[in-house]
Amino acid sequence: MNAHERALSRLLDERNQRPERLAEIDARIRKRFAKKQAVMVLDMCGFSRLSLRYGVIHFLAMIRRMHHLVRPVVEAKGRVVKTDADNMLALFGDVPAAVKAAEQIVTVLADANRALPEDWDVHVGIGIGHGELLVVGGSDMFGEELNLAAKLGEDVAAAGEILLTEAASARIGPRRRQFQRRRVTLGRLKLICYGKPATGTAPAGSPTGR
Repeated sequence: MNAHERALSRLLDERNQRPERLAEIDARIRKRFAKKQAVMVLDMCGFSRLSLRYGVIHFLAMIRRMHHLVRPVVEAKGRVVKTDADNMLALFGDVPAAVKAAEQIVTVLADANRALPEDWDVHVGIGIGHGELLVVGGSDMFGEELNLAAKLGEDVAAAGEILLTEAASARIGPRRRQFQRRRVTLGRLKLICYGKPATGTAPAGSPTGR
Protein backbone atom coordinates (compact mmCIF):
# COMPACT_ATOMS: atom_id res chain seq x y z
CA MET A 1 0.00 0.00 0.00
CA ASN A 2 1.49 3.34 -1.06
CA ALA A 3 1.22 6.67 0.79
CA HIS A 4 -1.87 7.79 -1.13
CA GLU A 5 -3.68 4.52 -0.45
CA ARG A 6 -2.77 4.72 3.25
CA ALA A 7 -4.08 8.28 3.46
CA LEU A 8 -7.40 7.33 1.87
CA SER A 9 -7.70 4.29 4.15
CA ARG A 10 -7.16 6.47 7.23
CA LEU A 11 -9.82 8.94 6.11
CA LEU A 12 -12.30 6.16 5.38
CA ASP A 13 -11.63 4.60 8.79
CA GLU A 14 -12.20 8.00 10.39
CA ARG A 15 -15.45 8.33 8.42
CA ASN A 16 -16.66 4.95 9.70
CA GLN A 17 -15.74 5.82 13.28
CA ARG A 18 -17.15 9.38 13.30
CA PRO A 19 -20.50 9.34 11.47
CA GLU A 20 -21.37 12.75 12.92
CA ARG A 21 -18.54 14.24 10.80
CA LEU A 22 -19.41 12.69 7.43
CA ALA A 23 -19.69 15.99 5.53
CA GLU A 24 -16.38 17.28 6.86
CA ILE A 25 -14.49 14.06 6.15
CA ASP A 26 -16.02 13.69 2.68
CA ALA A 27 -14.89 17.24 1.90
CA ARG A 28 -11.35 16.37 2.98
CA ILE A 29 -11.39 13.27 0.79
CA ARG A 30 -12.61 15.23 -2.21
CA LYS A 31 -10.10 18.02 -1.65
CA ARG A 32 -7.23 15.56 -1.64
CA PHE A 33 -8.31 13.03 -4.27
CA ALA A 34 -11.15 14.33 -6.44
CA LYS A 35 -10.49 15.28 -10.06
CA LYS A 36 -12.92 15.85 -12.91
CA GLN A 37 -11.55 13.91 -15.87
CA ALA A 38 -12.46 11.56 -18.68
CA VAL A 39 -12.00 7.87 -17.96
CA MET A 40 -11.57 5.04 -20.44
CA VAL A 41 -12.12 1.36 -19.70
CA LEU A 42 -10.87 -1.02 -22.36
CA ASP A 43 -11.71 -4.72 -22.29
CA MET A 44 -10.50 -7.51 -24.56
CA CYS A 45 -13.13 -9.68 -26.23
CA GLY A 46 -13.16 -13.44 -26.53
CA PHE A 47 -11.45 -14.54 -23.30
CA SER A 48 -13.61 -17.61 -22.64
CA ARG A 49 -13.61 -18.82 -26.24
CA LEU A 50 -9.86 -18.46 -26.78
CA SER A 51 -8.89 -19.80 -23.34
CA LEU A 52 -11.01 -22.91 -23.87
CA ARG A 53 -9.60 -23.47 -27.34
CA TYR A 54 -5.93 -22.64 -26.83
CA GLY A 55 -5.38 -22.41 -23.08
CA VAL A 56 -4.80 -19.45 -20.81
CA ILE A 57 -1.14 -19.00 -21.83
CA HIS A 58 -2.22 -18.13 -25.35
CA PHE A 59 -4.61 -15.48 -24.05
CA LEU A 60 -2.02 -14.08 -21.62
CA ALA A 61 0.32 -13.62 -24.57
CA MET A 62 -2.47 -11.78 -26.41
CA ILE A 63 -2.92 -9.50 -23.40
CA ARG A 64 0.79 -8.65 -23.58
CA ARG A 65 0.44 -7.86 -27.27
CA MET A 66 -2.53 -5.63 -26.52
CA HIS A 67 -0.56 -3.73 -23.86
CA HIS A 68 2.36 -3.15 -26.24
CA LEU A 69 0.04 -1.86 -28.98
CA VAL A 70 -2.39 0.19 -26.88
CA ARG A 71 -0.28 1.77 -24.13
CA PRO A 72 1.68 4.13 -26.44
CA VAL A 73 -1.57 5.38 -27.97
CA VAL A 74 -3.07 6.09 -24.54
CA GLU A 75 0.05 7.72 -23.16
CA ALA A 76 0.27 10.11 -26.11
CA LYS A 77 -2.93 11.80 -24.89
CA GLY A 78 -3.52 10.60 -21.32
CA ARG A 79 -2.16 8.06 -18.86
CA VAL A 80 -2.71 4.45 -17.97
CA VAL A 81 -3.75 4.19 -14.33
CA LYS A 82 -3.93 0.43 -14.02
CA THR A 83 -4.24 -2.83 -15.89
CA ASP A 84 -6.21 -5.76 -14.54
CA ALA A 85 -6.07 -9.02 -16.52
CA ASP A 86 -7.45 -8.07 -19.95
CA ASN A 87 -8.67 -4.61 -18.86
CA MET A 88 -6.89 -1.29 -19.16
CA LEU A 89 -8.07 1.81 -17.25
CA ALA A 90 -6.86 5.25 -18.31
CA LEU A 91 -7.45 8.94 -17.57
CA PHE A 92 -7.61 11.89 -19.96
CA GLY A 93 -8.02 15.62 -19.47
CA ASP A 94 -11.31 15.62 -21.33
CA VAL A 95 -13.55 13.48 -23.50
CA PRO A 96 -12.29 14.54 -26.97
CA ALA A 97 -8.79 13.29 -26.12
CA ALA A 98 -10.22 10.02 -24.82
CA VAL A 99 -12.36 9.51 -27.94
CA LYS A 100 -9.43 10.30 -30.23
CA ALA A 101 -7.27 7.77 -28.38
CA ALA A 102 -10.05 5.16 -28.57
CA GLU A 103 -10.39 5.67 -32.32
CA GLN A 104 -6.63 5.34 -32.78
CA ILE A 105 -6.61 2.18 -30.65
CA VAL A 106 -9.24 0.61 -32.90
CA THR A 107 -7.19 1.52 -35.98
CA VAL A 108 -3.89 0.30 -34.53
CA LEU A 109 -5.39 -3.06 -33.54
CA ALA A 110 -7.11 -3.49 -36.91
CA ASP A 111 -3.80 -2.85 -38.70
CA ALA A 112 -1.95 -5.32 -36.45
CA ASN A 113 -4.64 -7.97 -36.87
CA ARG A 114 -4.28 -8.03 -40.65
CA ALA A 115 -0.94 -9.79 -40.32
CA LEU A 116 -2.19 -12.46 -37.89
CA PRO A 117 -4.41 -15.56 -38.01
CA GLU A 118 -7.95 -14.79 -36.88
CA ASP A 119 -7.61 -16.47 -33.47
CA TRP A 120 -4.48 -14.41 -32.76
CA ASP A 121 -6.28 -11.14 -33.42
CA VAL A 122 -6.77 -8.68 -30.55
CA HIS A 123 -10.26 -7.16 -30.30
CA VAL A 124 -11.43 -4.72 -27.63
CA GLY A 125 -14.57 -2.93 -26.48
CA ILE A 126 -14.16 0.57 -25.04
CA GLY A 127 -16.28 2.55 -22.56
CA ILE A 128 -15.67 6.25 -21.86
CA GLY A 129 -17.10 8.34 -19.00
CA HIS A 130 -16.56 11.82 -17.57
CA GLY A 131 -17.03 13.23 -14.11
CA GLU A 132 -15.61 13.47 -10.62
CA LEU A 133 -13.26 10.63 -9.79
CA LEU A 134 -11.22 9.87 -6.70
CA VAL A 135 -7.73 9.42 -8.15
CA VAL A 136 -5.47 7.69 -5.64
CA GLY A 137 -1.93 8.51 -6.68
CA GLY A 138 -1.03 6.94 -9.98
CA SER A 139 -2.31 3.48 -9.24
CA ASP A 140 -6.08 3.48 -8.66
CA MET A 141 -9.29 5.44 -9.02
CA PHE A 142 -12.95 5.25 -8.04
CA GLY A 143 -16.14 6.93 -9.18
CA GLU A 144 -19.59 6.55 -10.66
CA GLU A 145 -18.46 7.42 -14.19
CA LEU A 146 -15.67 4.85 -13.90
CA ASN A 147 -18.25 2.24 -12.95
CA LEU A 148 -20.49 3.18 -15.88
CA ALA A 149 -17.58 3.21 -18.34
CA ALA A 150 -16.58 -0.23 -17.07
CA LYS A 151 -20.11 -1.55 -17.61
CA LEU A 152 -20.09 -0.22 -21.16
CA GLY A 153 -16.59 -1.39 -22.04
CA GLU A 154 -16.82 -4.81 -20.40
CA ASP A 155 -20.47 -5.83 -20.71
CA VAL A 156 -21.95 -3.90 -23.62
CA ALA A 157 -19.41 -2.86 -26.26
CA ALA A 158 -18.85 -5.24 -29.14
CA ALA A 159 -15.41 -5.75 -30.67
CA GLY A 160 -14.15 -2.43 -31.98
CA GLU A 161 -17.05 -0.46 -30.50
CA ILE A 162 -16.67 2.80 -28.55
CA LEU A 163 -19.46 3.64 -26.08
CA LEU A 164 -19.87 6.90 -24.15
CA THR A 165 -21.86 7.59 -21.01
CA GLU A 166 -24.40 10.41 -21.14
CA ALA A 167 -22.01 12.67 -19.24
CA ALA A 168 -19.17 11.91 -21.65
CA SER A 169 -21.34 12.41 -24.73
CA ALA A 170 -22.24 15.92 -23.53
CA ARG A 171 -18.60 16.98 -23.86
CA ILE A 172 -17.76 16.01 -27.44
CA GLY A 173 -19.52 18.91 -29.14
CA PRO A 174 -20.57 18.58 -32.79
CA ARG A 175 -19.06 15.09 -32.98
CA ARG A 176 -21.92 13.84 -30.83
CA ARG A 177 -23.96 13.27 -33.97
CA GLN A 178 -21.48 10.54 -34.98
CA PHE A 179 -22.54 8.54 -31.92
CA GLN A 180 -25.89 6.78 -31.88
CA ARG A 181 -28.08 7.01 -28.78
CA ARG A 182 -28.84 3.62 -27.25
CA ARG A 183 -30.82 2.27 -24.31
CA VAL A 184 -29.07 -0.51 -22.42
CA THR A 185 -30.42 -2.77 -19.66
CA LEU A 186 -28.00 -4.69 -17.45
CA GLY A 187 -30.01 -6.56 -14.84
CA ARG A 188 -31.83 -3.82 -12.92
CA LEU A 189 -29.57 -1.09 -14.29
CA LYS A 190 -30.95 0.93 -17.19
CA LEU A 191 -28.52 3.16 -19.06
CA ILE A 192 -28.48 5.63 -21.91
CA CYS A 193 -25.23 5.54 -23.84
CA TYR A 194 -23.90 6.81 -27.14
CA GLY A 195 -22.11 4.37 -29.43
CA LYS A 196 -19.78 4.59 -32.36
CA PRO A 197 -20.26 1.40 -34.42
CA ALA A 198 -17.36 -1.01 -34.81
CA THR A 199 -15.32 -0.44 -37.96
CA GLY A 200 -13.05 -3.00 -39.51
CA THR A 201 -11.86 -4.78 -36.39
CA ALA A 202 -13.29 -8.24 -36.95
CA PRO A 203 -14.30 -10.26 -39.98
CA ALA A 204 -18.03 -10.55 -40.49
CA GLY A 205 -19.43 -13.31 -38.35
CA SER A 206 -16.19 -13.86 -36.41
CA PRO A 207 -16.74 -15.08 -32.83
CA THR A 208 -15.58 -12.16 -30.72
CA GLY A 209 -18.01 -12.67 -27.88
CA ARG A 210 -17.19 -11.48 -24.40
